[in-house]
Amino acid sequence: MNLALLESLPIAWFYIAVTILMLAFCEAGFRFGIYASKGGDKEATSFGPMVGGLLGMLGFVLAFTFSMANSQHDQRKQNVLEEANKISRAYLLADLLDEQHKTEIKRLLREYVDIRLQAANGGDINTAIEKSIKIHNLLWATVSAAALENPRPNTSQNIQAINDLIEMHEKRLTGAVRNRIPASVWIALAAITAFSMLAMGTQVGHTGKRRLVAVIPLVLAFAVLVTLVVDLNRPQQGLITIDQQSIMQLKSRMTNEIQ
Repeated sequence: MNLALLESLPIAWFYIAVTILMLAFCEAGFRFGIYASKGGDKEATSFGPMVGGLLGMLGFVLAFTFSMANSQHDQRKQNVLEEANKISRAYLLADLLDEQHKTEIKRLLREYVDIRLQAANGGDINTAIEKSIKIHNLLWATVSAAALENPRPNTSQNIQAINDLIEMHEKRLTGAVRNRIPASVWIALAAITAFSMLAMGTQVGHTGKRRLVAVIPLVLAFAVLVTLVVDLNRPQQGLITIDQQSIMQLKSRMTNEIQ
């Protein structure tokens, strides 16, 4: 499965595509049902338990996938708050250093906050990662120089704060980029969805009537759920995004300080 397509396709287009595909599988099942009924198989009631079982299985897989995506979404929100606290602590502890190192660390942290916000607002994630790592190296070099020049408990606290900030970057990167719904789950969801629509269409085809009044709302509802899961799994874009309020408030405090 091409997972890059799930990331790049606008969420509205994805919903339309999923709806069309589900209707197409349902239509294929409908035509097969008509063909089978013409061949002499007029028994449609036997399809009822099978269709019900497949739809129930589809609902279960959707619920499982939604729970996974929602859990990851909640973790990303928690990571944003935690990172804001880590940056704020490092920014405040810089006041304990001499003027030269304090000024440099605070400047780098303000730039770091800007990079994080740009990435969260749809900027290029690879560029943001590259810039963040460069700032990590500069922050570490600055705080290490301060500790070597004047080894005190204050400088050790600054070293710990910068170290925590670097570790937080890796934690947030893992949650935002690497910790996604596995491809195997998407494949299972796609397969069960296709089988469910085929079976439902076949059952309808045996009756000889399309029953669009019942089929279309069901398809639209399942398409909404699938789209919602995909949206939750994409932290940078879509209708559901990660609130960056804590980082934005931190940036505001930093800006007010230098004015």
